[in-house]
Amino acid sequence: MGLKILTEHINVPGINTFETYRKMGGYRSVEKALKTMTPDEVVDEVKKSGLRGRGGAGFPTGMKWSFLAKPEGKPRYLVCNADESEPGTFKDRVLMEKIPHALIEGMITSSYALGARTSYIYIRGELMFVLRILEKAIAEAYAAGFLGENILGSGYSLDLHVHPGGGAYICGEETALLESLEGKRGNPRNKPPFPAVQGLYACPTVVNNVESIATVPWIVNNTGEEYAKIGVGRSTGTKLISAGGHLNKPGVYEIELGLPVEEFLFSDEYCGGIWKGRQFKAVVAGGSSVPILPAQLFLKTAEGTPRLMTYESLSEGGFVSGTMLGSGGFIAMDDTTCIVRNTWNFSRFYHHESCGQCSPCREGTGWMEKILHRIEHGHGHMHDIDLLVNVSKQIEGNTICPLGDAAAWPVASAVRHFREEFEWHVKHPDKATAPGAVYRGAEDLAFA
Repeated sequence: MGLKILTEHINVPGINTFETYRKMGGYRSVEKALKTMTPDEVVDEVKKSGLRGRGGAGFPTGMKWSFLAKPEGKPRYLVCNADESEPGTFKDRVLMEKIPHALIEGMITSSYALGARTSYIYIRGELMFVLRILEKAIAEAYAAGFLGENILGSGYSLDLHVHPGGGAYICGEETALLESLEGKRGNPRNKPPFPAVQGLYACPTVVNNVESIATVPWIVNNTGEEYAKIGVGRSTGTKLISAGGHLNKPGVYEIELGLPVEEFLFSDEYCGGIWKGRQFKAVVAGGSSVPILPAQLFLKTAEGTPRLMTYESLSEGGFVSGTMLGSGGFIAMDDTTCIVRNTWNFSRFYHHESCGQCSPCREGTGWMEKILHRIEHGHGHMHDIDLLVNVSKQIEGNTICPLGDAAAWPVASAVRHFREEFEWHVKHPDKATAPGAVYRGAEDLAFA
């Protein structure tokens, strides 16, 4: 069984309470950091660990912290991005719901390192029950002297607040999140300046994901060098994967980075293989915004090298034959899946969630959804397939925030790898629109 850092105690009865969490060794990192380390020493440990942001981008956390502008009479802020809304991604929700003190401990230790005296957890508005869990846990931490004035007699003080968002996907983008936190419409900002220089209330701000922050206590307790020994290459440590779709054992799994993808997908310790013994067709490895891969390219690269669950291995081959680890939202699809319908569903989501600030995203996501609707419902033309690719290229890289890329990549990759399925929908609309119809290559048509 692989090493568990975040989920080792997640099933201990009462672990959501301060008392039980403390008995299991919780809050030791706060004591160690505040009593024996300077803020810069905590930052150095995180840099040594090689921890990369677990929200999707994979940017080194310690490096991000080091970009924070030096104090010039302005407060500094740490904001936790708990606006988890990528389709297929639900790992942070489970972590906050089951073991909320892990996040709070990470917020205290990280805030100390960054010199923040007020910090925020920005949580998706639909997760009000999780917000209540966090508020209760924060109250317990205040009562125990781990939040508030002069924590543990160290002279360091911190106030921690939970703020619910309005339930918009775009507010997962860090600058849109900050706008929303300030009480404005959640539109992304132009960058630069980056939040490290001009973030919340125009002050230096770090925005980190839930999983990233919850990992910091282990690094402080065990050192960055020990964390860096876990994993492979620049993919260090463990990673939470929310596995869904056509699996025998869907759920949230903590893996050591470097685990072979075949072991993750088929072993009993993790996903247990494709449900009902069906054939593995495709996978979205890191949330709906990353390129979809056919089964054969997920298990092995185009050169025949076995894939690993790492940032580097999954992206090997670029977008021609690779994908991304992203947020860890793993969606497996069996041979009953219609790729056209799946792509249309993703496209509907991104069109609905586009904030409309950029013309390429506002108009392009709408065009892609309309074209996909046409093809899926038997009214498509052959030139529509190339038009889809063309529209996706007009969006990619031409928007203020990454939502445009997130909308374009699933469409472009679906056409790239499953073009004949799109063509079959156009050539045989009556068959393709029959209830339960699925394209199966040479078999042409089958019913689930």
